[in-house]
Amino acid sequence: MFTDFLSYMVLFNFIIPVSMYVTVEMQKFLGSYFITWDKDMYDDHLGEGALVNTSDLNEELGQIEYVFTDKTGTLTENNMEFIECCIDGFKYKHVGVELSVVDGLSSTDGPHRRICGMAGKEKEELFFRALCLCHTVQIKVEDKVDGLVKQQGTQCTYISSSPDEVALVQGAKTLGFTFQGMKKNLMKVQNRDEEVEMYELLQILSFDPVRRRMSVIVKDHSGRIFLFCKGADSSVFPRVNAGKQEEIKLHVEHCAVDGLRTLCVAYKELTQNEYDQISAQLHAAQMALKDRDEKLAEAYDDIENGLHLIGATAVEDKLQDQAAETIEALHSAGMNVWVLTGDKMETAKATCFACRLFHTNMKLLELTTKNIETYRARGAEKIHELLLELHKVVVQDKRCSSASLLRSWSVTQEYGLIIDGAALSLILKPTQDGGTSNYKNLLLQICQRCTAVLCCRMAPLQKAQIVKLVKNTKEHPITLAIGDGANDVSMVLEAHVGIGLKGKEGRQAARNSDYAIPKFKHLRKLLLTHGHLYYIRISHLVQYFFYKNLCFILPQFLYQFFCGFSQQPLYDATYLTLYNISFTSLPILLYGLLEQHINIEILKKDPSLYRNIANNALLQWKPFLYWTILGLFNGLVFFFGAYFLYDNTSLFSGNGQVYGNWTFGTIVFTVLVFTVNFKLVLDTRYWTWANHFVIWGSLAFFVLFSFFWGGIIWPFLQQQRMHFVFAQMLTSISAWLAIILLIVVSLVPDIVVKLLSRPVGRRQLQCVRYAVPELLAFRYTTDSSLIEVKNLKN
Repeated sequence: MFTDFLSYMVLFNFIIPVSMYVTVEMQKFLGSYFITWDKDMYDDHLGEGALVNTSDLNEELGQIEYVFTDKTGTLTENNMEFIECCIDGFKYKHVGVELSVVDGLSSTDGPHRRICGMAGKEKEELFFRALCLCHTVQIKVEDKVDGLVKQQGTQCTYISSSPDEVALVQGAKTLGFTFQGMKKNLMKVQNRDEEVEMYELLQILSFDPVRRRMSVIVKDHSGRIFLFCKGADSSVFPRVNAGKQEEIKLHVEHCAVDGLRTLCVAYKELTQNEYDQISAQLHAAQMALKDRDEKLAEAYDDIENGLHLIGATAVEDKLQDQAAETIEALHSAGMNVWVLTGDKMETAKATCFACRLFHTNMKLLELTTKNIETYRARGAEKIHELLLELHKVVVQDKRCSSASLLRSWSVTQEYGLIIDGAALSLILKPTQDGGTSNYKNLLLQICQRCTAVLCCRMAPLQKAQIVKLVKNTKEHPITLAIGDGANDVSMVLEAHVGIGLKGKEGRQAARNSDYAIPKFKHLRKLLLTHGHLYYIRISHLVQYFFYKNLCFILPQFLYQFFCGFSQQPLYDATYLTLYNISFTSLPILLYGLLEQHINIEILKKDPSLYRNIANNALLQWKPFLYWTILGLFNGLVFFFGAYFLYDNTSLFSGNGQVYGNWTFGTIVFTVLVFTVNFKLVLDTRYWTWANHFVIWGSLAFFVLFSFFWGGIIWPFLQQQRMHFVFAQMLTSISAWLAIILLIVVSLVPDIVVKLLSRPVGRRQLQCVRYAVPELLAFRYTTDSSLIEVKNLKN
């Protein structure tokens, strides 16, 4: 009995499509090259195209529900331009080569000449020196002469890991203070009088996304020691105790509303004893063998206190080309777009309006520290109240509007949510009982019912927490994160699909991502075209493999009832081996690489087609049952059709030889090979020479191989059971008629389904519902702009 069990396992193991794993891996690997070769995703400025780091996620590109995107460098160009500054509460705006002092002073007499504004010469020069000294910019000398010889007249280029620093140094240069480089810890600055000032760089307190600021400690030629600090307003204002804070804060808010990126500049003068203490504190933290980062952060916090506020800067970062159109297309495709940025709320909000994430008819809801700052003593309670209030507005009002929509043609109110990092920290902060699930659930319900979400003042870790929060909901949506810098790496790694932009802040995000693209606009084609097609191809490939293997093994199973359960195979061993390797493998592989149920141009123009494959539509129970029933029907037709046509053993061939069990099995196998390949012919909508070659070539190879395998007496075989069987079978007209009849009968149900699914009249492109695998079939009408699309009903 045990040997019988093992024999049946060997006989029926083909029901498990092991070869499908190899085919799927080949389809994913080879298919990834089509993304790399796509000329529409090539950027002439960078001289690079898209890059695929992980080919296993091609089909996931067609199932994205949430898109989390960075702002700076992703939606914007990350090409900063110095626009204006505020010094001691007075606004200075650069226009052309002159500085226009807006608050009460006419323009300068000439470029880089003395500027005596309302702030006073001393404050102005201190501010511009801070811009020239507080940075990590380096100078690249562009020489036409080989070697390291620096000649007069050579052009110098500022380079830095942060475009903001380059913009500020260039802005200071246009205003008369030029940074001339650093040599042996000596920083050279040329002032308005064209005098070179030397400053010794003593310490650098590097920028990090958590502190959102950086500082330098320098000593001038007279021995005075200064600490210059620049950073985000939220990280600088709490650390200053002098300066015109209200005026500068008002200027910062106005610039942020205009979409400008702002930084605050502060300083303090140190005595030699104070610096010695600071140096010792930093040295101890840097030499710590345990918790070095934490000790450095504590040291930085202690040092950057008691500052004097000088002013603020404003730089402009323009939107990338077609960024707004891309976000609109993603919304039309049914995706939820969230912007996660570390920028100020007003700046990020202005960018979201510019890129059409927010629009004027949208009601914006805020969950920020401004809403809770008056309730600091009852912060947690206020957060809970705000969440309940927003939940009532968004969730309950949306239910009411949905009900009223059934009775009227009114448009439902759209909501947008703005949340900052401090509020998110309070929401995610564990309570005394160790739970935060109530706050998280309320926040998720609010966010899921908002059309757009903006998260500002986010640390890199908080970006990853947001992605993880959405990813781990009970619906388990497929998430995508896209960013360009090192601060986006955690977010990119957390999402199901990570996209890195080849931006100006290095290639950390691109190297850690699954896919790398040059520009944000290329995300549209990556998802709406490549993702759409790859999902359709892989879903068809997987179900087709189960279908053809079911057709293959069912006649073998039925044959056991007619052979006394003797484990007698219906097919020859060679046919058993080559069925999934040679006779049916290449056609479905080429289908998985080249098939286009919908033309690429149509997919690019109509993003709403992406909705039709959402929620894994093609791999649900209904399509799978369709394939299963079709496979069972075909298997029954193959076996019983051949059995009833040849149950009369008086049928003889021309030489009087009686057809035996191997002839019967060969007839069934011949019908099987032709039927499963013709099924793929019916499914193919995009024909190329490669499809013709592999489909008809596979059938021709089967016929030629059968003649070859049965036409030679092989000396290494003990039994020549297939000798001349195939050739003898084809000498009978009855065999020809049986093969043709069984193939037609097997394909009739699929043909009928396709005919019934045709639209009645001429219509333009319609929304398609994928209820069965053959759900998308289109044909051009006499007018090339009109296309008829199959829409199969449930």
